[in-house]
Parts: sequence; structure tokens; C-alpha cells
Amino acid sequence: MKTFIAALMLAAAITPAAAETKLSIMLDWFINPDHGPIIVAQQRGYFKEAGLDVEIIAPADPSDPPKMAAAGQVDLAVSYQPQLYLQHKEGLPVVRVGTLVNSPLYCVMVDADGPIKSLADLKGKRIGFSVPGIEEALMHRMLRTNGVEPTQVEQINVNFALTSALAAGKVDATSGAFRNFELHQMKAVGRTGKCFNPEDHGVPVYEELIYEASATRETYDDIKLFLDATARATADIRNDPEGTWEQFKTYAAELDDTLNHSAWFDTYPKFATDPVTLDKAGYEAFGAYLTEVGMLSSAPELQSIARDLGAK
Repeated sequence: MKTFIAALMLAAAITPAAAETKLSIMLDWFINPDHGPIIVAQQRGYFKEAGLDVEIIAPADPSDPPKMAAAGQVDLAVSYQPQLYLQHKEGLPVVRVGTLVNSPLYCVMVDADGPIKSLADLKGKRIGFSVPGIEEALMHRMLRTNGVEPTQVEQINVNFALTSALAAGKVDATSGAFRNFELHQMKAVGRTGKCFNPEDHGVPVYEELIYEASATRETYDDIKLFLDATARATADIRNDPEGTWEQFKTYAAELDDTLNHSAWFDTYPKFATDPVTLDKAGYEAFGAYLTEVGMLSSAPELQSIARDLGAK
């Protein structure tokens, strides 16, 4: 009998653990506090507990992630709600499957000590941007509500260099700066930034950062597990922002600085506590807004651009 039990114990010891499901996610930007729930879930082993082996990838170009998800080269992409409608219009087969940050972070940023005191002052000026399409959805409306036509400004693609281009005087403003990060980045280079927020200039509230996946996926079960793990991490962050910051900053050496520490505390209250559930009314309202401003001929059906993985 002892021999039999010993044999069972030996068999259990050498039986391989269930294989983890591989899942890749491409971020919208280089790793920063906006990605807190993803990094903390990875650091605390929540993905592994869910049976996932998650690869986190920073993009070479901030416009790449949705294309990579559509092509099936990554499982998830971090993108922006305003972009989702334009991606659908262009025939890119991606859908929203979750929410990372459920309120706007975007702003048009200027040097507070410079000559631009209002959006009306941007007429004839240079505006740097990083992600095509965002300008049309947000900045154009903001300009028009202040008497400036988009054709009256020069738009320059500065890629990731939003702050450095502004600080160096290469542009007069940047479109796409995040008020929780680039304002701190300006301070880090000895300048003071000023943000003009879209919700104060004619744009309805929207979700800044969302998770997108291929619309042709057969199942989203692994993505639901991923989102549930990030929800655990978000709860941890809200309950212990300092402790989770200490863990977040160890993910990469470049995260451990004053800039990211300041941005962390501006960012964590904005993380979606329920990343799975779809705000149907909000998505329909933003589609109606894009139709109103002429960017869409008609708003897409909700089921064609989004999945509610929390639906019962």
C-alpha cells in the first residue's frame, strides 16, 4: 500500500502543469502609468493565476497597435475610443473588448508662458500630433468652436516627441498630449504646460484608452480572463496607490523617476474599475457626435464596433 501511495505521489510530482494560454498585447505608447493595471497584474502574477502567459509590447509607431490586432499579429491593442469609429469606417476589422481609462486624458497642450492664451490664438500656427485621426475627431471641433478652421493651422507629425517638439519651439502646440503625463513631462524639462481639454470645447466625454481585438476572433474567453485580472490590479491600485507604485516602477528601470511618480497619482483614479462592461449609451452618443461633425455619414451599429464581454 505504501508503495502504491508513493507511486501516486511521484506521478503527481512529474505530471506537467496545465499549459498557460499565450496572449500578447501591444500598448498605445511606451510603457507609462497609463498602463498601470496591465503592469501590476503582470507583476503580481494575476495573469498566471488566470492561466495566461502575457507578452506586453510597446509599439515602434503609435499608429501600429490596431493594425497589428486586426492582422492577428497581437491578441490585444490599446487604442482610443474616438479612433475606433474611424477604424471601422476604413474597414479595419477590430472591436472594442474592454476599457482601460474611461474618461478623457487628451488635450491640446501649449507652453503656459508662450503667446498662445486661447485656442483662437492657434490660427496660422503649427500643431504637432502623433496619431492620425485624433485631430479630426477632437482637435478640429475644438478649433472650430474657437473660430479657427483646421485649414488655418499647420499639422506636423512628431510621433512620440510631443513634449520635446513643443519645448524646443518646433511646434506652437501639441494635439494628443495627455494631461496626466505630458504636463509633468513639461515640468521635468523646466517648462510649464497648459492644457485645453476637449470636453470644455464642444466634444462629448469619451473613453480615452480601450482594448481592441480582431473582430473575426472565434472566442474572447482568454481576453475576458485578461480583463478580469486587470480589474483585480485596478482594485489593488485604488486601495494602495503608493504600494502598487513601488511595484509598478520595478517593471523597467526607466519608470523609477519623479515624472512617472507624479503621473501615477494623477492617473490611477481614472482607471476603469469594471473594464469589461460596455457603456452602450456613451458609445452611441460619441458615434452620433462624429456623424454630427461630418466625420461619419452615419453612426455604426454598436455590435459592429464593440463587444460587451460582461453581458450575461
